Amino acid sequence: MTRSFRLDVCNTWDGHPLPADRHAHVRVLSRGSEWLVRVDAPYHDDPPPATPPGSTPRLWEHEVVELMLLGDEQRYLELEFGPHGHYLALQLHGVRTIVAQGMALPYSAGIHGNRWRGEARISVDWLPPGAHASNAFAIAGVGADRRYAAAFPADGAAPDFHRLDVFEPIAALPTADDGEEGSP
Repeated sequence: MTRSFRLDVCNTWDGHPLPADRHAHVRVLSRGSEWLVRVDAPYHDDPPPATPPGSTPRLWEHEVVELMLLGDEQRYLELEFGPHGHYLALQLHGVRTIVAQGMALPYSAGIHGNRWRGEARISVDWLPPGAHASNAFAIAGVGADRRYAAAFPADGAAPDFHRLDVFEPIAALPTADDGEEGSP
């Protein structure tokens, strides 16, 4: 897959529109043997993980933006990025069935006022075979103030980011213009 695309996280997990200043954006730019993933998201000043920046287990318990890429036979890649330089990469086969985790990747992040930006490089070897659909999410807040947002929301009683049936075809997503330096 060589197409570049963009996901805009602009809804609550269950489909209510978010104010523009709470939108998170994920751009995926194909670069031969790797993908460049850029995140631009609101900064909520949540406590960072207690570990140094780098691969961080259970990062979803902190302020994070997630990108998921779905391939054939329910194989998918979950990438999580935080504003303080923490990340998590998981390969799954079947809903919530992790087959590989803790992979190292180049990732940097910086906080700029009330927003943060991150950039990662992902080997195309990590992509699930037949990668064809995607979704993105943003999680922030602590305790009762925890908020969940999605590019493509799902119904249900609680947030569930592993609802593969609501992922959208990558071919239908807006193209990411790699000439837009500094923008999502």
